[in-house]
Amino acid sequence: MTLTQLSVFVLVARLGSVKAAARTLDVSEPAVSQALSALRQHLGDPLVTRGPSGMTLTPGGTRLLGIASQMVALGAEAEATVRAAQGAPEPLRIVASSTIAEFVSGPLIDAFVTRSARKVDGSAGVAATDEMAVLVANRLSDLALGPPLRTDPSLVSEPVLRTKLIVVGSGRRPLRSDVIWLVDPAGTDDESDTGRLLKRLRVPDSRIRVFPNQTAAWTAAADGAGVAPAFAHLVAPQLRRGDLVVVTTPVTPVAGAWYATTLTSERRSATAGAFRRFLGTPEAMHLMQSAGTGSPPSRFRPPVYVTIWS
Repeated sequence: MTLTQLSVFVLVARLGSVKAAARTLDVSEPAVSQALSALRQHLGDPLVTRGPSGMTLTPGGTRLLGIASQMVALGAEAEATVRAAQGAPEPLRIVASSTIAEFVSGPLIDAFVTRSARKVDGSAGVAATDEMAVLVANRLSDLALGPPLRTDPSLVSEPVLRTKLIVVGSGRRPLRSDVIWLVDPAGTDDESDTGRLLKRLRVPDSRIRVFPNQTAAWTAAADGAGVAPAFAHLVAPQLRRGDLVVVTTPVTPVAGAWYATTLTSERRSATAGAFRRFLGTPEAMHLMQSAGTGSPPSRFRPPVYVTIWS
């Protein structure tokens, strides 16, 4: 039995499927199945079974889940402690919704590392809302930026920036019932700001086109291919240039906020706590409010490696 196998079990149990765990780890489904199978064989228990309503924990799996979560978290903490004693940079792993990762995560990490008194190795990536909660709760990520994550009592979600979600288009045609909605990957996440907007407007999947990033979706909207949800402060340069215009809908603009989610103060790492405090500084607020050039976001890769699963 290894920490990697326990990590895989926790992700499968928390996310509800092998497919979701594989997507979160950015590995193949067979790799996840192999790790889970090895753990089942070692413990002599199926741990999770597939039923009509999804994955269900066995009595043994239910008892194991809490212990496994603690072991995975302690393993991550132990590794960080030893690396710090060796003088290695302290890890800072940020996970965010795709839009925030594209425009904000990188500049925030760069600014924090530059001004930090400690050596920090920062990285950022994209995850869906349900994945964020699991990653932070199990110390596979240090902080999440995006919607509030209040499903786990071990997590604290605090607003860090007020936002306004609008809809933009080329202005070449009025909003029609058959308009195509152009979204970044956040649009496929029902709990993201964009996902909730699409649900409120009852937009069917057949009228949604998913682009690899927000910039590509806005470019298509400017070309007249459809309309795109956007955070008003991020799309402001395109609006000022006249590349895009605000499109009126029955529910927009939608006022909201970006949230920073960490473990509770007594459990979060010192680096995570320092970064959370940094998010409240004028420098961080300026970076979050400024619309820089977007960088294509990549999937978040937790520190769990497929190479040790064989």
